Amino acid sequence: MTPMLSVSNLEVVYDDVVPALRGLSITVPSGAIVALLGANGAGKTTLLRAVTGLLVPHRGKITKGAVRLAGTDVTGADAAFIVRNGIAQVMEGRRIFAEITVEENLKAGAYSRRNRGEIRESYVRVLDLFPVLATRRKAIAGYLSGGEQQMLAIGRALMAAPKLLLLDEPSLGLAPRLVEQVRDIITHINRQGTSVLLVEQNAVMALSVAGSGYVLETGKVVKEGESAALLADEDIREFYLGASAEHRSFAEVKSYRRKKRWSA
Repeated sequence: MTPMLSVSNLEVVYDDVVPALRGLSITVPSGAIVALLGANGAGKTTLLRAVTGLLVPHRGKITKGAVRLAGTDVTGADAAFIVRNGIAQVMEGRRIFAEITVEENLKAGAYSRRNRGEIRESYVRVLDLFPVLATRRKAIAGYLSGGEQQMLAIGRALMAAPKLLLLDEPSLGLAPRLVEQVRDIITHINRQGTSVLLVEQNAVMALSVAGSGYVLETGKVVKEGESAALLADEDIREFYLGASAEHRSFAEVKSYRRKKRWSA
């Protein structure tokens, strides 16, 4: 079966000189949730920009490799074309339109669509998925809580009826209870037929919903596999889950310098 997303040997530079991705390859199978893990600066957001056509505003460009959506080459295509072809992204920090209403934010997410009946169906679907937004349709988005704003950002992306949803740090800044809620929402969206690429530093949350995952460092994939195997991996547990039997205090962890096995 043709994968929903295929990124092959991708290289990206900023300002024609700063390398950000170095021969990176990942695959998101159709109907799957795939987690993308890594610390700040690993290249996660750059990868999303490359997939969604948003490198140019950040002075970046693809110098090698290919991006394919359901077999169609979209390498270097502009953002509007990519949205029309089935990719939607929820950016880190939510990026809602704070000065307009919840309803207006949602309708803005459907700007690339023309069939009013289908737009209405998506609108009803989003409000069913997020009942709190249904009760606050006329509220100014900037007055929503952090969790409600995240729901709005996801709902706005769903208004484009994407085949593939890209989520950039959806749990960032949320209380544990809301992180669980976001996790359940991602699972529900996927069960409705949308493939998901989930970018997260919260490895526990990401791997609890994803079937497989990749670990990025310095623009390269250094580890990949099924979620259960990644959760059981000693390096993943120590460096991303904070679970090391060798260290019992934060001071010890701070001073510890054992290299990851993939860095050796």
